[in-house]
Amino acid sequence: TPAVSGITRAVLGLLAAVTLWFVWRWPQLEQQLAAAEQPARARPERPRPFDLAVGFVTNFFDTLGIGNFAPTTAAFKFTRRVPDEDIPGTLNVGHAFPVLTEALILIAAVAVDPRLLIAMIIASVLGAWLGGGVVARMSRRAIQIGMGTALLVAAVLFIVHNMHWMPSGGSATALSSTPFIMAVVGNFVLGALMTLGIGLYAPCLIMLSLLGLSPRAAFPIMMGSCAFLMPVGGMRFVRTRRYSASVAVGLAIGGPPAVLIAGYVVKNLPLTWLTWLVVCVVLYAAAMMLRSALRQPQPRLGTQPVGQGEGGSGV
Repeated sequence: TPAVSGITRAVLGLLAAVTLWFVWRWPQLEQQLAAAEQPARARPERPRPFDLAVGFVTNFFDTLGIGNFAPTTAAFKFTRRVPDEDIPGTLNVGHAFPVLTEALILIAAVAVDPRLLIAMIIASVLGAWLGGGVVARMSRRAIQIGMGTALLVAAVLFIVHNMHWMPSGGSATALSSTPFIMAVVGNFVLGALMTLGIGLYAPCLIMLSLLGLSPRAAFPIMMGSCAFLMPVGGMRFVRTRRYSASVAVGLAIGGPPAVLIAGYVVKNLPLTWLTWLVVCVVLYAAAMMLRSALRQPQPRLGTQPVGQGEGGSGV
């Protein structure tokens, strides 16, 4: 309908504004904070080819339907490229620009209730803002347990998808009354969990399908939620320095070209075999993360609890 098309155009325009703000604000804030923390003669670390490759590969397959958070987390855990406590922030900051690019080229004029679309996007952004502040203050052990659990959830969702156990959804393009409230509250929770490394797409799709919404109508909600919440939540991690700046830059540079290739050139691939491979990798990474948490000694009273163990960077 014309009203929905107008709302979609407005969302895309606001997304473009958020993209420009993020591209301007992130390096400005990073430069200000880095200058205050380290000597002027110190040169910040540059992204490595590995970081660019991870950004390219994970966002290529994210555009084709495989999330980028779980595979990126597994890559960081296997290689110890990023300290465990800095992984959530690196994901949310580094993948924000590729996801914004993805949203700008893939959101179409899909018939969905504009009230539901706007309410769920706002709820996810609020959840990410609050969640980012909480996660940025969590100890390494708490983040390891949270991310290990997140990886297990991601593996279960991959299995559900591969086995075709996903709810088929209804044909509705709008929700009212109690389902509307449940959807908005649920997206607030999912936005908060996104800052811990749990991808929003699959759980949001399952939630909306169970509430009777058409899967096609759920698409702009999922895409819009992630595109808006990641820059907002990511800035919390930049301010608290709980992320790897150089790795995030690598993800941000490597991701957009992959999105353009996947969205405009490849468009679709048979990915079932790949998602089963991802299940195995993610399950192994979850086991490693939880094992690290169990091996992490509980801090004694009066000791420093965060970031001083093996592979840590300190805060």
